[in-house]
This record gives sequence, structure tokens and C-alpha cells, in this order.
Amino acid sequence: MTAPDILSPEFAANPYPHYKTLRDEYPLAYHEGFQSYILSRYEDVEKAFKDPVFTSKNYEWQLEPVHGRTILQMDGREHATHRNLLTPAFRGRDLQEKFIPVIQANAKELIDGFRDGGDVDFVEAFARRFPISVIVDMLGLPRTDLPLFARWYTSIIDFLSNLTGDPGVTERGLQTQRELQDYMLPIIADRRANPGTDLLSTLCTSEIDGVRMTDLEIKAFVSLLLAAGGETTDKAMANLLKDLLEHPDQMQLVRQDRSMIEKATAEMLRYSPPVHMIMRTPSEDVEVSGGVIPAGKTVTCLIGAANRDDRVYANPDTFDITRTDLDMKQAFSGAANHTAFALGRHFCVGAILAKTEIEIATNQLLDAFSNIEFANGTPAEEGVFTRAPKTMMLRFTPA
Repeated sequence: MTAPDILSPEFAANPYPHYKTLRDEYPLAYHEGFQSYILSRYEDVEKAFKDPVFTSKNYEWQLEPVHGRTILQMDGREHATHRNLLTPAFRGRDLQEKFIPVIQANAKELIDGFRDGGDVDFVEAFARRFPISVIVDMLGLPRTDLPLFARWYTSIIDFLSNLTGDPGVTERGLQTQRELQDYMLPIIADRRANPGTDLLSTLCTSEIDGVRMTDLEIKAFVSLLLAAGGETTDKAMANLLKDLLEHPDQMQLVRQDRSMIEKATAEMLRYSPPVHMIMRTPSEDVEVSGGVIPAGKTVTCLIGAANRDDRVYANPDTFDITRTDLDMKQAFSGAANHTAFALGRHFCVGAILAKTEIEIATNQLLDAFSNIEFANGTPAEEGVFTRAPKTMMLRFTPA
């Protein structure tokens, strides 16, 4: 017996049985082709996210070529300062006053496109477009450039998901890095000179202890926001609707009590997270379940496996928005007891924004349509690095 191959077609078709095999029999596996140690148990993935011995040095080769150097690569005081520069824009008053109206308007505009009902590919008509439109509007960039951002988004995500090293995918990602930099730097210079109330102006003018983000750091964050903010919300919206439609009793609970959308979102993040793996690099030898990871080696943390660990959750392969072993008070913070947004100091800075987008969109969909159902059967999830249906034909009945 050997450990399941995370790059095999069988794994891509349905990783969950293989996740269980990894957790139970190979809690520390080494993938030769991937050149990475694989962690699958919750306690080990949690340790990799929280223990300072695990660094994000891997992002130097994994993310920097396509984004530039981002906050994900920073540690210590530099990381704390940059996080403090960014965080206010994604929660609190800025989110409530500036960006919730933007999110609401974008959700309504896209839903208006199919408000009369019928059979619609929800991924194409809504999920893929919604977060990119929100990001472009939040940054105060021209809506006429939405097709450009959609193309850049696709090539960045393809680059990050390119586990087999396809050279064409790599080159398109690098070309996007150059194009986005050429596009953003003149706009950043203008916003520094003529700031407005948009997110990009906030990034250009925010200062802590005399420190401001450089032009290249702002551009890198825009690239990261486009990928991370777009990909997670895109796939989270599709996964949440799919999970609820597969469980009509729970869809009914959500329809009857909209406060349950928050619980449904948290359970989706545990049960069918949009991102299934995040990498780390230990700065020294570190012991985990199953053995020792040598210093400097790449570690792949399987979020999708950790979130279904029966050592942590009862009936982990069951989607249950009423479960009591998911800490709802902390579900969208760095102290969460699921791993979908990572944990600790590198917890996703945009988690509250993503939660807000999902809740607003779901409420509007339930308001607009008295019934939503699969139009031609349950769609398959696809992807290894990130995972969700690529298409999802739904039948919408207007309210």
C-alpha cells in the first residue's frame, strides 16, 4: 500500500475518501512528484498555520512570480504593520458604510439578468462575475475594464492551480503580472495625488508609524485581492448553493430563518471549502503526527481533509448547518475551529468581506426566487487546489 496520489485522476474526481485514508494511515506522507510533505489531520494542519516554526517562504516561488511580494510573505513587525494598514478597509465602518452598498448593487445587477427565471448556469451568470465586479467597484476602477480583470483573474488562478507545471499556463500568468503592473502603477500614482473614498485611495494614503505601502506593494495586494477574494467567493457561492440544494430540509431552514445563512456559510467552509490546500515551509525540523518534517521542505496542508477529521467533528462527511461542534462565535476569525481561511497570524484578511458578500447574495437570491432547483442533476465538483462546480445549471422560479 502507498499513500493516495493527490495528483491522480481518482483523487481529482473525489478527494474525500482519499483524505480519510491519508488521515488514518498516512498522516505524514511525501509526494515525490509534488516535492512536498502532505498533512491531512486537523491537529497537524492547525499547527502548521499557528506555530511560528512554519513560515510562508514557499510563497517566494508559489505566489511572488504572479503577484509580486505580498503580505502573505511577511512576518514579524513588517507583517503586523501591513496587516494593520489593510484590516480597517475590510471590516468595521468602512465595510458597513462604503462597501456593503457596493456589494448589494452588484448582487442585484447580476440577479436582474435572470430575475424572470428559467434555466441558468449559476456559475457563469453569477458566481464567477460577482466578486470580480465587487472588487473593481471597491477599488474605484472603470467598470469598462471588467473583461480585462476577468481575464487576469482567470490566468492568475490557472497559474496558482498549475500543479503539473504546464509551461503555457505559467507564461500566461507571468504575462498577466506584467500587464496588471503596467495598468495599476499610473492609477496608483494618480490616487496618491488625488485620493477619493475608494479602497485603492485608502491603500494609497493609509499610514502607521510613518509606514505606507509602496506602489509595488499596493499593486501586489490588488493582484492578491483579485485572486484570493475572487476565487474564494466565486467557489464559495457555488458550493453553498449546491450544498443547500442537495439538502432541501436545510435550505428550508435557511429560507425560514435568514440568520441561518451565517451558519450555513460556516458549515460550507468546513464541508466543501473553496480552497483545499495551502502550503507552508518549516524553518527547523518539526514533529507532527507520523514523523518529522525537515527544515526548509515544502508542506502541503490539506484543508479539505482537516475539515472532515472525525477526531474533531461528529459525522464529518455530513453537511449539517445545525451542528454544535463548529464554533460559530469564532467561525470567521483567526481562532476558528475550521481551516478554510487558514488560522493564526496569516488568517485571511478578507474573511469578513467574503462572509458579507455571500450573505448579501444569498439573501437576494432567496428574495428573488420562490424556488431554486438543479435543472439537470447535481453538478460535480472539480479541482484539486481549489474545488467547486465549473458549471451549475439551476432552475429559478420567480417569487
